[in-house]
Amino acid sequence: MTITSEDELTGLREIGRIVANVLQAMAKALQPGMTTQELDDLGRQLLHRDGAVSAPESAYAFPGATCISVNEEIAHGIPGTRVIMAGDLVNIDVSASKNGFFADTGASFRVPHTGPAQDRPQLDRLCRDGRRAMQIGVAQVAAGRPLAGIGRAIGRFADERGYTLIRNLASHGVGRALHEAPTEIATWPDRSEKRILREGQVITVEPFLSMGGLWADEGRDGWTLYSRPAAPVVQFEHTVVATRNGPLILTQPDN
Repeated sequence: MTITSEDELTGLREIGRIVANVLQAMAKALQPGMTTQELDDLGRQLLHRDGAVSAPESAYAFPGATCISVNEEIAHGIPGTRVIMAGDLVNIDVSASKNGFFADTGASFRVPHTGPAQDRPQLDRLCRDGRRAMQIGVAQVAAGRPLAGIGRAIGRFADERGYTLIRNLASHGVGRALHEAPTEIATWPDRSEKRILREGQVITVEPFLSMGGLWADEGRDGWTLYSRPAAPVVQFEHTVVATRNGPLILTQPDN
């Protein structure tokens, strides 16, 4: 979507704030012993409270209001009976619509844990660096700048720190639908990418940073994605508008 009026920007800001607040609330509720279904139920209640509709459910008949992926699951995890354990790596992806406008956000978290036996500091570092990778990509968003700059900047960051990037899960346009043009925006270096960001264009920036994974493979349930080769993966995502002055992030929580 390319924004053409203040009313459109207002609508996008509203749904961006809603999904950001829902993500923040779900992250705060995340604790050992709860199921992914219980966490999803919270997300559903909060979306409903604010008059928003789950995008994966409405657009793709996904079996959950949000996507919750644990450990070996890297994206599109189906909420269910899986019990979240101390030290787990959990990704929460929240996308929704309201009044015809869509926004998409996500983040990865370590579940609170105690005791050295469960401590994997490299996963905490991966989470911190995953967020930083997203921020570096977001900083490349501006009217008139090349889309390829996003992947180049993230790729340099990943290489410098010894990470890999999942190369078949890309960023995308968003706004009037969950996925729209420009499609397949690489968050890794892509010399074939020649498109230029237009003023007012709305996209996501969502790198999948990994400790060795290169590709995402679909599981038997037809939804859940897994890393190939098997390796920890984190995802962080914002919905962003390209302006003359740089990126305008729509998916910021109230506080």
